Amino acid sequence: MGKQVSLTVPDEVMRRAEVLAGHSGRAVAEVLTDAIEASLDPLSFTSSATDAIGELSDAQVLELADSTMAPADDRRLSELLARKNEGVLLMPERDELTPLMQSYQEGLLRKAQAIREAVRRGLRPSPAP
Repeated sequence: MGKQVSLTVPDEVMRRAEVLAGHSGRAVAEVLTDAIEASLDPLSFTSSATDAIGELSDAQVLELADSTMAPADDRRLSELLARKNEGVLLMPERDELTPLMQSYQEGLLRKAQAIREAVRRGLRPSPAP
């Protein structure tokens, strides 16, 4: 059993959820719940990943803090996001976008954790507010 919450979602998000619900024979609330759950999946490894970062050497922490997405993946992600914003993203492209976006989110989270660890160890100054 879960908790019930009230959300205000953009009209376009609601329209897409309604279309997907209609095509799949599911309730809109179920479609939205699944979408939220899928978008939060990259965060499910947070505590174990944070612990693992604490065990890295200083050099490894700094390397992770400076990490970036592979240039080819970054370009493709940008292309797909631009197509999505233009409203011309095809279904196969949506299937390609999902893992790229998940990889980006996971990398960004690990990078942030590494920066926090570098600051904690005194390897980097605290970011400006």
